[in-house]
Amino acid sequence: MPIQAIDPPRLYRQVADQLRQLIDSGEFAVGSRLPSERELAEQFKLSRPTVREALIALEVEGRVRIRVGSGIFVLGASAETRPRGNHEGPFELLRAREFVEGAIAAEAAVQCKAEDIDRLDDVLTRMKASEHPSEATIGFDREFHTSVAGILGNAVLVRFIGELFDERFNPYFVRLSSYFESPQSWRAAIEEHAAVRNAIAARDPAAAKAAMQEHLQLSQRRFSPTFGEKWEGPVKQEA
Repeated sequence: MPIQAIDPPRLYRQVADQLRQLIDSGEFAVGSRLPSERELAEQFKLSRPTVREALIALEVEGRVRIRVGSGIFVLGASAETRPRGNHEGPFELLRAREFVEGAIAAEAAVQCKAEDIDRLDDVLTRMKASEHPSEATIGFDREFHTSVAGILGNAVLVRFIGELFDERFNPYFVRLSSYFESPQSWRAAIEEHAAVRNAIAARDPAAAKAAMQEHLQLSQRRFSPTFGEKWEGPVKQEA
């Protein structure tokens, strides 16, 4: 058998592996609460988003249970296992999209035609008429982003943006979004999409890039409120 290239583990997976080993060794007993995200980030000397991605991975595997407002608790043996594939972390994906789609939006502002704006308006109309979260709203969100890419007339870019967006269906992204997506977050996202549309329609590349990047930065913030160590009331959605 030929030698296979080694795919280095992603940072959040390394954190998840260490925490799993500590659970298996009894360092964190079944039923106990893990240190807070902030404490873990300090101990690992890593960002809180990386730690959060690791905790979400462990929850998908059935090794911990996240209780918003209470903390993260260790579970016993579970039938759940690690999903197949080396999935990207949600925050890693959103940061990549922020970089790539910002550049695309800037160029779209240079190349846009009236029919391109009409297409974006049509998608926004359907977004505003839909209840979130649902398969339909996710589809409209995807269509908006691929339509912006489509303004450049490059099928490779359209496919690439679509594939990046579709990573939100990986089990880690789905689990994280289930805690924080709501009708309120959807309304905020619609306003951000409208700002992207308006900047492109104004043929302002700098404003279009900034609007797209801000939208994806705010998406990250919406997934970032602390899970909390004690109950302090419902998690507030960030606008």
